[in-house]
Parts: sequence; C-alpha cells; structure tokens
Amino acid sequence: MLAEERYGAILKIVNEKKTVTVQELTILLDTSESTIRRDLATLHKRGALIKVHGGAVVPESETTTKDAELSVRSDLNREEKADIGKYAATLVGEEDFVYLDAGSSVDMMIDYLTESSVLYVTNSIGHAQKLLKKGFRVSLLGGELKAVTEAIVGAEAVDGLKRYNFTKGFFGANGVHLTAGFTTPDITEALVKEKAMQQCKKSYILSDSSKIGQISSITFGSFKAGQIITTKLNDESYKKYDHIVEVE
Repeated sequence: MLAEERYGAILKIVNEKKTVTVQELTILLDTSESTIRRDLATLHKRGALIKVHGGAVVPESETTTKDAELSVRSDLNREEKADIGKYAATLVGEEDFVYLDAGSSVDMMIDYLTESSVLYVTNSIGHAQKLLKKGFRVSLLGGELKAVTEAIVGAEAVDGLKRYNFTKGFFGANGVHLTAGFTTPDITEALVKEKAMQQCKKSYILSDSSKIGQISSITFGSFKAGQIITTKLNDESYKKYDHIVEVE
C-alpha cells in the first residue's frame, strides 16, 4: 500500500472511531508500528488528526459524540495521564472522603494513592477492584452497568449519591471548553458526574492537554466548576486561568 493510500485509510479509521491506538492500526492495515508512527506524525503535521502518545484522535475542532472503548482510552496519552494521576494523588489527605469518577485518567491516579484511611466511593467496577487490591476501603454505587466505560449509571446511581458529602472528587472528561464546560458523550454518565460534583466540596478534572478545547455532546459542569489538572497546554489562551494546573 502506498503512503497516500495508508494516510487515507488511517484518516477513515480515526474519523469513524474518534480515538485509535497504534496497535489497532498495525493490525487493521497489516503494517509495522514504525510505519504507522511515521504516518501519524505526517498527518499530525498536516492537521488531519492529533497524534497522541500511543495513537491518534480526531482534530480538536471535532465534537465527540460517543465514548471510545475503555481499552482504547487507557492506551492513549499514558505518560501524560501518569503525570496527572501522580499529582492528583498527592491532593488526597487522611481526613478526606473521596469520590472517584469512572475514566482512564482517574484509573491511573489510583496507582499513586497512598492514603489507606480514606473511604473511596466510585461508580467504576474497575476502580473498585483496583482499590480493593491495594487494601483500601471502597464503596461502589448501585445502578446500571455501562459496557463501554464499565461505569455504573442510571437513576439508582444518581439517587445513591444524594446521601454522600464528599470532601474531594476526581473526574474525567472527554472535553474541557471555555463555554461548553466539562463534557462527555453519554447523558446517563453525564447525570452521574453532575450529581457527584454537586456532592463534592472540591472537584478536580483530570484531563490531558488533548482534551482541552474539545467539546463532547453533554455538559456535566461549567468551566469553573472544578480545578483542572492537565499537562502542558497546547492552546495558549487557556494559560490565563488560575484554576488550571499544568503538571510536568
């Protein structure tokens, strides 16, 4: 397959899936990882897609309307998510009562948590299992299990959150935008995120820089509803906001 043919095939896959890993592309196009990485770098320079660590996503001007599979999201921007997670974990103190939202960035944060005296509440099956393996106290919300993100959603989850008063909550987002705020593709997940944020004294949005400036379908919080923890900002216009923390 000629280079331009591969470029076209890659763009078709990225536009359909919204997020894709290098490994997926090597299988789908039957070519080497080094070739795919070079192709992604070329397409990134052309502005046709956004090359991230481990794969690619649609350009920032696009509006995402569905969640990628959890396995795909976990592979994207792993180094940035690790930096964000490491910083976020330091914000948890022994007197806290913490909510952990479903999502790959929050999942990475769990690797760095050390406060075993804290009660953690989550709507993620995977997060709960990971916390238990570390010997932490964990409470899991009840409700409907969403297959794509492995998150508990629905009216039962929202109602269950009403009894909690968290000191801190940590949330993922598909998009962070000045006017659209914090967004996600699914209304059922957005309702859980929104209610959980309302029950938190302090909320933190864990979002790598590729999500800054993007908009997804449903808003679950205003732009200033929580402190944003991200990596080095690509969009300079966001640097003036004092509730955004860039971690290295």
